Amino acid sequence: MKKSVTLEESLKRIEELEKENAALREELEYYRNRKLSGRQKHNAKWMAIYNDFVAGYESGMTMIEIAKRNNVSERTIYRYKAYYDKMRNTKENVKE
Repeated sequence: MKKSVTLEESLKRIEELEKENAALREELEYYRNRKLSGRQKHNAKWMAIYNDFVAGYESGMTMIEIAKRNNVSERTIYRYKAYYDKMRNTKENVKE
């Protein structure tokens, strides 16, 4: 059995779907604009501090001096050092 649909019913359904679509677009915009939580690895800020860490570390600065200069925790600097060591190891293995 096929249900007969009138023009008025169709227009009413289209209006309902447009309202639902607008609500979903608002929700989508909220999720696009929200701030992601947690550490954002390798974004521009991370890379800037990391590059400054590398320059300071290779010039002989202590970890504490580098942390104070960049206004980050010592733990963060040790994370950068671990990443630095990992990258150095990878480059040395490739050269051999």
